Amino acid sequence: MSVRYLTLAVPPELAGQEVNTLLRRTLGLSGTVLRRVKWLEDGITLDGVRVNVRVRVREGQTLSVRLTDPAPTSGVVPAPGPLDLVYEDPDLIVLNKAPGVLVHPSHGHFDDTLGNFLMDYYKKSGDESDFHPVHRLDKGTSGLLAVAKHPHAQERLKRQLHTGDFRRTYLAVCDGAPPAPDRTVDAPIGRVDGSLTARAVRPDGQPARTHYRVVRSCGPRTLLELTLDTGRTHQIRVHMAYLGCPLTGDFLYGRSNPALIARPALHSAGLELAHPITGERLSFAAPLPADLAALISEENIL
Repeated sequence: MSVRYLTLAVPPELAGQEVNTLLRRTLGLSGTVLRRVKWLEDGITLDGVRVNVRVRVREGQTLSVRLTDPAPTSGVVPAPGPLDLVYEDPDLIVLNKAPGVLVHPSHGHFDDTLGNFLMDYYKKSGDESDFHPVHRLDKGTSGLLAVAKHPHAQERLKRQLHTGDFRRTYLAVCDGAPPAPDRTVDAPIGRVDGSLTARAVRPDGQPARTHYRVVRSCGPRTLLELTLDTGRTHQIRVHMAYLGCPLTGDFLYGRSNPALIARPALHSAGLELAHPITGERLSFAAPLPADLAALISEENIL
């Protein structure tokens, strides 16, 4: 079975430091992560021997900590299903999510979500990773999604959210045209009274900022590129409806149009992040899916 360890060869300048100090300050591990593994035989070792975190290290020794979960805690059951893998390494996996698939199991969806499919993939490949999503996409939204393979990577990536280190770019098709070709929508979003699902722009809502740019005008519809400073539920859909140009096919904030598209026309097209262990900048792209591309084709403009 594949288990992920993080190791450190102790250099001269760190000799004499406590294991706890190196784990937290040098390797950046949190107390929460350390508590999950320190009772394991291979949880924290020095030259292959289990040690207490108060032990002081010597130059040339190898400190190792187990990152993979000692046992799955997500409760997500493995179930077979399609996965479009864009990138994978021992710490991180990036998927191109299909529309119509939920990310997390929920009421009525216990074995048909991306989490179930990913756990099945891990099981079949001998990977002991658990399901550690970093962010989410709505059921109808397609495109790039980052999932950590262990709690340490999840923590590090979640800290990047809504900073310059973690950048998401969306493509969307809206009905009509926004009031300007390039604009920032700064309008707070909150729940719609009496609804468990719907959101709306309202003065007492949470801060929400969306940047959009018109890529192409196509008769009754417009192709947009969007980035977010915040991550409110349905943020892009709510802000575009607020401007009077809801996403094509958006049954909740615009109008359903199954003859054109069976979902809100939203796609996570670009993802940039700093690798949770190495810090390397990674960049991914997912092309515009066929159903969105058809909305702006010549035969559908009339």
